[in-house]
Amino acid sequence: MPTVVGIKFDNTPKVYWFAAGDLQYKTDDRVIVETARGVEMGRVKTLPTEVDESKIVSPLKKVLRIASEQDLAKQAEYEAKRPETIKLAAEKIAARKLKMKLVDAQYTIDGAKLVLYFTADTRVDFRELVKDLASTFRTRIELRQIGTRDECRMLGGLGPCGRACCCASGCDFAKVNIKMAKNQNLSLNPGKISGMCGRLMCCLSYENAYYAETNKRMPKVGSFVRVRTDDGELSGNVVSINQIKLTVGVKTENASGTFETHEYPLESIVRLDGASAADDLTVSSAEVAELGEIED
Repeated sequence: MPTVVGIKFDNTPKVYWFAAGDLQYKTDDRVIVETARGVEMGRVKTLPTEVDESKIVSPLKKVLRIASEQDLAKQAEYEAKRPETIKLAAEKIAARKLKMKLVDAQYTIDGAKLVLYFTADTRVDFRELVKDLASTFRTRIELRQIGTRDECRMLGGLGPCGRACCCASGCDFAKVNIKMAKNQNLSLNPGKISGMCGRLMCCLSYENAYYAETNKRMPKVGSFVRVRTDDGELSGNVVSINQIKLTVGVKTENASGTFETHEYPLESIVRLDGASAADDLTVSSAEVAELGEIED
């Protein structure tokens, strides 16, 4: 198995594997590596270790060197002029009246390329813009279109929970969908279930496994169940479920003909028809049409 070192780059939470070579590393060392974008500076996050080849994206590139004082000085220089670079590039975009939003600007460590990240609703013909930018910055220009999740990942921020956005904190979740929100009994209100990027919140995926499994144990809302209590047994219809407290709201009829609703522990519920809450979680076409814009 090849010996690799894990490198993390600025503005991305992901750690990438590079061939370790004969260099001596310490955690958080700055190193120079060659990537698809060019020669970049990264930070060591995983010390040399052997990794199965199936987990490596070929070809495996190697670390070129430990960052020198000169490399660090260059990086600091590029970071210092980054706000002005973004400002000038944005002015060129505005002058061309292109419908694109500039997100970030990054120089490769050797200064051979300036990568500009942007978002846009459609494809953009930026051939003339590239000429303007190359004339202004006197270097090779690469314009890279990214999605709204990538924008949020690069810029960061705090979610409604008060924690850093999932996509900017290193979480790697599967595709998020509306059914996950229904699994968790959440209101299908775009303002409640979408994140800063305008897409469905990543944490819906993080918590979904618990809710999906719990819903299989829960009775379906509207189903007829029997409830075991200390005073005997009751029968009634399920009106609500609480997956966190593991309780079921059941409406029962009194001897006087009136109805009352109480919550009962899940273990006291006997399902009579075998239906579970998981059977009632289909997403209607109307809901898809209403929430389609925030779906992945």
